[in-house]
Amino acid sequence: MKKSAVIFDIDGLLINSEPLWNKAATEIFRQYGIQLTEDQYAITTGLRSKEFVAYWLHQNQVPASEFERAEQKLVSLAIDLIDKEANLMPGVEHIFKFFLEKDFKMGLATSSPVALIEWVKDKLGIRSFIHASCSAQHLPFAKPHPQVYIDCAAAMHVSPLSCLCFEDSFYGMIAAKAARMTCVVVPSADHIKFEYWGAADLKLSSLQNFGALHFDMLNN
Repeated sequence: MKKSAVIFDIDGLLINSEPLWNKAATEIFRQYGIQLTEDQYAITTGLRSKEFVAYWLHQNQVPASEFERAEQKLVSLAIDLIDKEANLMPGVEHIFKFFLEKDFKMGLATSSPVALIEWVKDKLGIRSFIHASCSAQHLPFAKPHPQVYIDCAAAMHVSPLSCLCFEDSFYGMIAAKAARMTCVVVPSADHIKFEYWGAADLKLSSLQNFGALHFDMLNN
């Protein structure tokens, strides 16, 4: 089906926020005597904050009564760090201009809190371009479940089959494909060689590299 809409993830795709989420988690987990390696962080990249916190606190025998409090502290600290330190990922201006010129509907679909969506709209100056924005924050399931992508397509009044998605995480890619959308992945440099990206329709090293040839290949 011909494409008429594009949906973007946020963390790690539009802004370099993943290290800042990890920085916040390092501080919060330290309070519980937990120290994660980079490989351990990678295991849970793409999960929403409450599942991320619950997973690692449970792994380290922290009582479940602490899960919600720890998540609230993590989100608050992470958004503060993002506000102060986050930068745009390479190619963000290019990719928005590309789809604006094609008169595509544009959406955001993320596992991150609604507060981060609103921050990104203002930070990137894209509020007037976005037709729909959906967070899995309060959904029963987050990525890799496809609901947040299905909801975003519905909010734009388009078929999932007409949507082109951009993702940077494994869970996000699985969610987009489960929603029957065409998925372009832009993994971080240290993850780009992983074989599981073969499930995507296209893999790029940067949003800046997406061009007319890629679009024509995917738009059928």
